[in-house]
Amino acid sequence: MSRSAEDAVLRPSYDRNRLKPRILHIGFGAFVRAHLLVYLDEILRKTDGDWGVCAVRLNSGAEELTELDTADHLYTVAEVDDGGITARTVGAVVSTCHPKRDGADALFARFEDPDLSIVSLTITEKGYCQKDGELDPDHKGIQADLASPEAPGTAVGYLVEGLRRRKESGLAGVTLLSCDNLPNNGAVCRAVVQAFAERRDPALARWIARNVSFPSTMVDRIVPALDDEGRAVLHSVLGDEDDPNGIVCEPFRQWVIEDDFAAGRPDFELAGAQFTDDVRPFEEMKLRMLNGSHSFIAYLGALAGHQTVSACMNDDPFRAAAFDLMMKEQAPTLSMPEDVDLDAYARALIARFSNSRLKHRTTQIASDGSQKLPQRFLESVRHHMRSGADWPRLALGIAGWMAYCRGRDDEGNPLPLNDPLAEKLTDIAITTEDGTEYVREILERSGIFPPMLSEDTGFRTRIADAYKALRKQGARNAVAALSSD
Repeated sequence: MSRSAEDAVLRPSYDRNRLKPRILHIGFGAFVRAHLLVYLDEILRKTDGDWGVCAVRLNSGAEELTELDTADHLYTVAEVDDGGITARTVGAVVSTCHPKRDGADALFARFEDPDLSIVSLTITEKGYCQKDGELDPDHKGIQADLASPEAPGTAVGYLVEGLRRRKESGLAGVTLLSCDNLPNNGAVCRAVVQAFAERRDPALARWIARNVSFPSTMVDRIVPALDDEGRAVLHSVLGDEDDPNGIVCEPFRQWVIEDDFAAGRPDFELAGAQFTDDVRPFEEMKLRMLNGSHSFIAYLGALAGHQTVSACMNDDPFRAAAFDLMMKEQAPTLSMPEDVDLDAYARALIARFSNSRLKHRTTQIASDGSQKLPQRFLESVRHHMRSGADWPRLALGIAGWMAYCRGRDDEGNPLPLNDPLAEKLTDIAITTEDGTEYVREILERSGIFPPMLSEDTGFRTRIADAYKALRKQGARNAVAALSSD
């Protein structure tokens, strides 16, 4: 690294030799590198604490962890907006572990470390192996783990076996801290872990109930997958040095946490985290207004040929529709504390989405749609159906997802379908040409839509009409037509 580049990057000012692996983070992807670990890095700069992290990947990612080991567990976070670049080197990671590289026992040994206080998670919605907030007993990974519980393959299986070994070692409980975009993520985590443990060993389930806490959280930061432009940003601050674990993100970050920790916690509030007794209103605000509008933009923008969110924001119909979706169809479903200004929140989101330095690809946001649709769209639809309010933008967003699942944009260019239900969705798309029939098949066969929606004639007709209008007019024209509603 050149001297000028090094001077441009904020380096750790704390003694990293003091750090202990008090946090075990499972799911060491881009988001946690830009979020939890940045909070922790900032706390360490302000205190003489010893809260270090062992970074874990369960399936892919062994090579990235080895590269992190080689770099002394340091990596770069570059925050970008139209005002420029601010970069820091994060030094909170002290070790790494990957069961396929190091063996499963190496990971379980981390659970038996007396210094361990928190097991944090970014394993995505599908990592919880849940359905409607409960453990899915038909999930193939769960069935395999129950058959061979000491050699698990799912995150749930690893968590329960790790907690079992901690219990058998006579150690105190820990906190399982979900940082995923799920409503009531702590409650979901508790439900799947407890249910799995109950099937394995009721005594273990009782120990977990008494000794392990599961606070819910709301996390927010836009962190695109790193592409060539992102690598160019990193090179601009690192000079000729490569950082395979470096990331580029927006300056904004937010974390709202229920203060329920079984074995202590860092002073996250020193880095701007907000603690509350009830995180649910903030979760719902973020999932519906930010993530919901993101999904709307992703599916319809990709169909219209827009590659990034900022490109959609430069297209007036998309910009207007995103704001109207937030304020006319999502905000009315929320019950927020009096000091929360939803109009200001929506305007801030539009400004964040418009960040031209952040190349957040529509196809990245479009991934795993079957896991995201319920909390981002369907709960709001149910609210409006009960109240009798109209929901044209939500209808078009759902239809946009269905059209995206056909794997082609409006010009016939291929779109990637990365989804746990990709095989089923692709089969429906291949075997069903008629629009009304296609919508009916997805509603009935995907397992995403609850019976109160999938069996409701009005809902089925509304989505079918939106889908047919979308296919006839094209995504951009269909979005533009919303302005007259």
